[in-house]
Amino acid sequence: MLDSTLTRPGRRRIALLAAAGAVTAANVYLNQPLLGEAARSFGVAPDVLGYVPTATQLGYAAGIALLVPAGDLRDRRRLILALGAGSSLALAAAAAAPTALWLAVAGLVIGVLSPIPQLVAPLAVALEKDFGTGRVVGLVQSGLLVGVLASRTYAGALASAAGWRWVFAVSAAGTALLTWVLRKALPRDAAAPAPERRTLGYRAALASLPGLFAHDRLVRRVTLSGLLVGVSFGAFWTVLTYLLDEHYHYGSTRIGLFGLVAAASALVSPSAGRLADRLGRRGALALPVCVVLAGWALLYPGGTGGTGPLALVWLTAGVVVLDVGTWSQQVVCQTSLFTREPAVHSRLNTLYFTLRFLGIAAGSLTGARLWAQGGWPAVCAAGAVAAALGLLVAVTPERTARTPDTRCVT
Repeated sequence: MLDSTLTRPGRRRIALLAAAGAVTAANVYLNQPLLGEAARSFGVAPDVLGYVPTATQLGYAAGIALLVPAGDLRDRRRLILALGAGSSLALAAAAAAPTALWLAVAGLVIGVLSPIPQLVAPLAVALEKDFGTGRVVGLVQSGLLVGVLASRTYAGALASAAGWRWVFAVSAAGTALLTWVLRKALPRDAAAPAPERRTLGYRAALASLPGLFAHDRLVRRVTLSGLLVGVSFGAFWTVLTYLLDEHYHYGSTRIGLFGLVAAASALVSPSAGRLADRLGRRGALALPVCVVLAGWALLYPGGTGGTGPLALVWLTAGVVVLDVGTWSQQVVCQTSLFTREPAVHSRLNTLYFTLRFLGIAAGSLTGARLWAQGGWPAVCAAGAVAAALGLLVAVTPERTARTPDTRCVT
């Protein structure tokens, strides 16, 4: 619920921007419950369509890397509206896909045009300066999490009722409607970049990213740990569809309901940022990754112990624990990054999410291939190894951080 201290127009704007984050984040993940049904409609093996979520995640990483830095330099309102319109067209193209390759290409474009959640948060802060940055960002980010969790349930239920193509068609219409509402509701004057940032060119902003990564050990640790946990996360959610389809023989609706099983993370992850104050940076970064490892331990018997009630209990518990750990780690990582110079926060966000979604894309592809070659045990082993490496990176002793080169900040 939105805080009562917000003005009524403020509540409406924050709710609208949270909805924008939810809808556009959902567009990135809604293909996952559809893979089995779409593969059958194209007459290809299920693992072939593992390239679709991989392409979408790669596109999302590219969009974050190339487009989010422009939020510091250009009118965020216009950028959000352009991306929303383009996403609607890409979703419509996915709905009409005649081949698996077409669907993968459409998925790539959908990903490139979907980093709207990373743009609406700073816009919300600009619109509601007096409410407090932390609260505004928390409310908007809750929309992103709801969209990710609800996307699989919505996609699975609609695909079961009307077919997988209708999922993309309805999402295209919903994104177009949202874009129209944003165009009418968002004021123009608060969306322009601050005067001191207008002198920073787009090429200079992009060129500063490698320096920010290279010159700060904390940034490297946080972003690399996020990438490795992303590998673990991507492998699980892509292969879960195959496990539920082929092992449990569930339809699209029941597969999509597993998105709601992970809803516990929506309750736990907002408080994860407090870990940085209570445990210290290393402890706060390590604890969520340990939770991810516990999730994989619970998931293993869920895919190897038959299809009875006990196996389903293990699987369900593993989904909850792994998702809580993954999303809590993301909150802690961003909290750690935002201890650095405020002038580079947007670009630190770009670094983190680019590597995060590259990891998810790699995990999606790796998981699909391992499922075809070694089944659930191979996927669990790979996911646990990736998370363990992420833990190792997170707990590596931190030397005194170097101050980033000023050429990376201006």
